Order: sequence, then C-alpha cells, then structure tokens
Amino acid sequence: MNKANGLYLIPITIINLTHLKIIFDEVFYRHSQFRPDKEAQDLGILDGVTTNPSLMAKEGITGHENILKHYVAICAIVTGDVSAEVIATDFEGMVKEGEALAALHPQIVVKVPMIKEGIKAIKYFSDKGIRTNCTLVFSVGQALLAAKAGATYVSPFIGRLDDIATDGLNLIAEIRQVYDNYAFDTQILAASVRHTMHIIDCAKLGADVMTGPLSSIEGLLKHPLTDIGLAQFLKDYKKGN
Repeated sequence: MNKANGLYLIPITIINLTHLKIIFDEVFYRHSQFRPDKEAQDLGILDGVTTNPSLMAKEGITGHENILKHYVAICAIVTGDVSAEVIATDFEGMVKEGEALAALHPQIVVKVPMIKEGIKAIKYFSDKGIRTNCTLVFSVGQALLAAKAGATYVSPFIGRLDDIATDGLNLIAEIRQVYDNYAFDTQILAASVRHTMHIIDCAKLGADVMTGPLSSIEGLLKHPLTDIGLAQFLKDYKKGN
C-alpha cells in the first residue's frame, strides 16, 4: 500500500501500450512489500487505477467518508481513469452513489455490477455523460447489454471462468466479434487476468484493457535468453577493459 497525505492507497496500475491498457487489479500491498504504483510510475507506464471496496474493507479501510477520501487521494497521485465501485444493488441507490462518485473527480469511472438494475443505471449514467465500468460479466449476452446501455468499459472475468472449466479467453474473442460487428465504443476490459499468457492471449484477441497482478508485467519483461545475452555482453566488455 502507498501512504499519501496520511491516507493508505490501494493502487492498481494501468499500463498503456499504444492503444492497449493493462491494469494491475485487486492487489493489496503492505508496507513491507514493494510498491507496484511507484514501480510502474518509475517505468513511465502508470495510466490509472481501479479499486475494490471489498478488499478495502479487508484491509480495514471502512466508512463511506474514508473511502471517498481515498478515491480523491488516488486521483491526486495518478493520471488516467480511476474505477470506483458502487455498493448499492438497486437503481436509485446506484444512481445516488454513482453521481456522488463521479462528482469527486473527473478521473472517476463508476463501477456498476452486471445486474438488471445495473444496466438501467449504466443507461442513466451514459445519458448524463458519466463514464461507467460494467463489472462481473461472464457472458456475451451480458456484454452486449452493457454496450447497448452505453458502458465505457465492460469487464469479463476470464480467470474466474477458467476456474470453473470454462474458456475465459473464448469469451473475450466472442465479445470482440460482437462489438466489432456493431462498432460499439465500449472497451473490453479483461478482468481476473492471472498470468503473463493471459495478457498475451488477450492482446491477440483484441481486448482493449487487461487486469492482473504486477508480476504479470514483470513476466512480460523477462526472458532467459535476454539474461544470458546480457551476462555475456557484460562479460565480454569486462575482458576488453
């Protein structure tokens, strides 16, 4: 976790690779652990943050006002979108919470669950110009409804599908096909990404945004032949100097 202005932040960095973003999602870091937000900023690849109220609660970050302060603090130290999730499951409650979240900062994207009332709320927010992230998507039909309602992002959870012996990557491919068929503006945010190959496969399939632990981007950076080659270059250099 990162502490700024007395607030503990739960940052999940977003990596922008040309038109592709990679989000490091739903990971909490204590003081004794290395800070992914700082590491990402040092690489020049921090584009935004997503948060999860449930995980905040597990870390002792509770209370409505306290959570809102954290969202504002996060917006102050990062660039790009910051997804903040509503807790309500009824239309009126989601609208009230979502409008309050959006009013906190221009970077806020309101995270809304894929339920009937959520679709209604997404349409409402879309008409008001408030950006949304439709979360907990597990089917093409759900993704289609989210796009029709005007969601900015749709978040299919591929890792959780894999957990129940269902091809999560196939869902990404099918959503991509449907969105391309009708030129939907909604961006596919592949959530529950578990490892480096998930990132690579999602990129091949045309996902716009991907979420996963920071270790995944480290995996992309590494290759044994790179290490061997660098070691050889340094060895040869030292011999000649």
